[in-house]
Amino acid sequence: MAGTPSRAVLVEELGANSFFAGLPELALAELASQASWREYGPGEMIFLEGEPAAGLYVLQGGWLKIVKVSLDGREQVLRYLEPGEAFNALALFADQPNPATAIALEPAGVWLLRRETVLGLLRQRPDFAERLLAAMAGHLVALVKLVEDLSLRSVTARLARRLLEQAEGEVLRRPRWYTQAELAAQLGTVPDVVQRALNSLAAGGVITVERHQILIRDRAALERLAG
Repeated sequence: MAGTPSRAVLVEELGANSFFAGLPELALAELASQASWREYGPGEMIFLEGEPAAGLYVLQGGWLKIVKVSLDGREQVLRYLEPGEAFNALALFADQPNPATAIALEPAGVWLLRRETVLGLLRQRPDFAERLLAAMAGHLVALVKLVEDLSLRSVTARLARRLLEQAEGEVLRRPRWYTQAELAAQLGTVPDVVQRALNSLAAGGVITVERHQILIRDRAALERLAG
């Protein structure tokens, strides 16, 4: 990252975020004036599961993942975050520890909006509270779908669905951090199983796996596999 962005940059970022859309610039400037900035390197934790929740975070640059980690160190990815996203909204409504861990996948810059500051704005702006609740409901639906996938679908079916969801057109671009280990952590399995599933899809002419991207060759077949 290139140092701490100006508060004006944060105001602009907040105004473009669906959480804060429609809020007057004065309210956005108040949030920005009390925000704190931090930069993280690949593999660094933004927050840890079980620690007290500090507030709402806004990702300015880089990619993060939200994960649950087992006692033996195995990860289940709950969500990937790209620049511009706000996260950890649960901390605003529940006086509970962080329910998961946030980890940087590449150099990342994050703003922290303290819980007390955002709660004050929520009390003043019911429309803001409604947007946050709607976002949390959307995340809950995504978690229910994740449980359904892990419980009821094969690894190949889960892989097919992820490829369809994450591809832009017929191409899924793979950043440097998008390894088979990361893909396995999304799918709730291990890298060897993912490798076999990828090889099977490639052998059937459904996809082509390249170093930095995966190409969809037969979308209809992939959709059938994904159910």
